[in-house]
Amino acid sequence: MLGHSKAFLLMRTQLHRYAGCDVQVLIEGETGTGKELAAREIHYASERRDRPFVPVNCGALPDNLIENELFGHERGAYTDAKSAQPGLIDHARGGTLFLDEVDTLSSKAQVTLLRFLENSEYRPVGGCVARISSARVIAATNGCLNTQVAAGLFRRDLQYRLNALHVHLPPLRERTGDVPMLAEHFLRVVAQRLGGPVKQWTGAALQVLDTHRWPGNVRELENVVLRAYLGTEDALIDASMLSELIVATEPDATSQCEDGCPEEADLHYLEAKHHAMHTFERGYLVSLMKRAQGNISAAARLSGTERRQLGKLLKKHGIATAPFRFQS
Repeated sequence: MLGHSKAFLLMRTQLHRYAGCDVQVLIEGETGTGKELAAREIHYASERRDRPFVPVNCGALPDNLIENELFGHERGAYTDAKSAQPGLIDHARGGTLFLDEVDTLSSKAQVTLLRFLENSEYRPVGGCVARISSARVIAATNGCLNTQVAAGLFRRDLQYRLNALHVHLPPLRERTGDVPMLAEHFLRVVAQRLGGPVKQWTGAALQVLDTHRWPGNVRELENVVLRAYLGTEDALIDASMLSELIVATEPDATSQCEDGCPEEADLHYLEAKHHAMHTFERGYLVSLMKRAQGNISAAARLSGTERRQLGKLLKKHGIATAPFRFQS
């Protein structure tokens, strides 16, 4: 994690302070702010650094197999269970279990996780003997769990368990002065990764990067740097090529157009086109998932698209399916 802004340094100091407190941590921050990096920062600054760090995307956990995925199973638990299989909690023994997108867990999965967090006790599927986990749990969400709880989409008692310590990752637009440092760092990394020549930004290019609001945060900046490096043969990357690489995107729900949403007429043609398409796609997907009550297979049938393609679109727009399952 790189940065020298006041907001960044305060956040990093908080991460290192929490590394010495061996309890659950909840990390909240917009998409692309580096929540997994923050969780790793806590893990590797703690006494657990020599034990495993196990990241889990909660949105990818099958609802009907949640206990099997987390707790594992014993031999004979299922027809095809010819041998015992450890779960994610076993893999994280003595280390850290990182639950990313924890707000996407279904109501059933939330109950399962809550029971485990209450006393760190679990039982593999098909097992008779309870076990005690020594893993530390760090959870993350790109939304706000308070909002989810108020809407009845997330259990308040589970929020209390996860939120023993809380970290908010500042968006890149609030990290004054960090964009030029990160842009230069990513440019060096790209050159090393691709085995290509070292390139530099012009002062004008860095100024353009520094004034962009970066709704996709550090991840968006990293992608723009990669495209800029590949898009020029020159040793210097000028501002002239950035207008086509930096396109306006719909702000996250967490930012809610703080300074007002741009009028399409004020945008460059390509930016306006992208903004309109993005807005249409997201609105259509939200409406579709409401109709299908969060069932991706049903939504694919309703929209006449392939399930895999629909899943990619939902991931692109950061739309979780779990909240729609609670709606009637």
